[in-house]
Amino acid sequence: MTGNRAPRNRPTIHDVAAAAGVSRGTVSRALNGGRNVSPAALEAVLKAVRTTGYVANPAARSLVTQRAHSVAFVLTEPQQRLFEDPNFSILLQGCTQELAEVDVPLLLMTANTEVERKRTSRFIAAGHVDGVLLVSSHTGNPLLEELRDSGIPVVACGKPIGHEGQVAYAAADDRSGARLMVEHLRSRGRRRIATITGPPDTPGGVERLAGYRDVLGADASPDLIAHGDYSRAGGEAAMAALLSRAPDLDAVFVASDLMAAGALNVLHDSGRRVPEDVAVGGFDDSSIATSTRPALTTVRQPFQRITREMVRLLLDQIQGEPPAASILPTELVVRAST
Repeated sequence: MTGNRAPRNRPTIHDVAAAAGVSRGTVSRALNGGRNVSPAALEAVLKAVRTTGYVANPAARSLVTQRAHSVAFVLTEPQQRLFEDPNFSILLQGCTQELAEVDVPLLLMTANTEVERKRTSRFIAAGHVDGVLLVSSHTGNPLLEELRDSGIPVVACGKPIGHEGQVAYAAADDRSGARLMVEHLRSRGRRRIATITGPPDTPGGVERLAGYRDVLGADASPDLIAHGDYSRAGGEAAMAALLSRAPDLDAVFVASDLMAAGALNVLHDSGRRVPEDVAVGGFDDSSIATSTRPALTTVRQPFQRITREMVRLLLDQIQGEPPAASILPTELVVRAST
């Protein structure tokens, strides 16, 4: 019979402080963004939270701090892209894990259509989140300006074209990565190097095309450039268009691994051998790169570091720091497709 058992007291902030060997004030600061807390003290507090099983009272904490203590992950793409393109799930998982370290939940929202955008803007403006991690923003999408004008902290994944000095962002060095790939293709003796770009209203679409042109100069003729949309079907359509316009191409740099998988399908169906007839390079080093046949030479984006920087920049802004940027290096990964 358990009716007379004394109820177990919930762990308190005092318990966390005692277990971590720090003051209550240090615990409070650590759980509210980590401002003015040393890395060692922050690690001790987080360990003590896990050990004691402490759970903050969100309602009470919000009354004191005037914060929601949650963050939105806003994807400005159709919902199905979250499941088709592994990059988005990697970013979502990475940001979730980084925020979990400071006990901040992440809300996933999509804002591709006008209805979704307005709903997202209303939700954020109502104060339900303390900041926004914005993924795959397109030039001309009014959501970014609406968020910026509202004053809520925002961090974009990739350069926010036209807002670089006003909106914080973390990004891979797309232009440098593209140069690495095209230089690699040239080093393999390829002379008719085509490219399938990302959408021209996205930072990856702009920067990776610029890197391609940096290397090829006058050899980057319009018949060797086709625009895609970062989908497998988009890669297939762009590759078919390139083969129609430039059947003598001997290499193609594709601005995403998913599009490169589509391009490989079309090359195979056309009877061209990869890499003997056409060398193919991608961008991302997602799980797709090792599942294609042949395995895909690609440019590795440092996704773990990108998500870490996105969360760091956002938490800094929530604590009152100005917007900042972090551009991270890429790496060429050579496999069988080149």
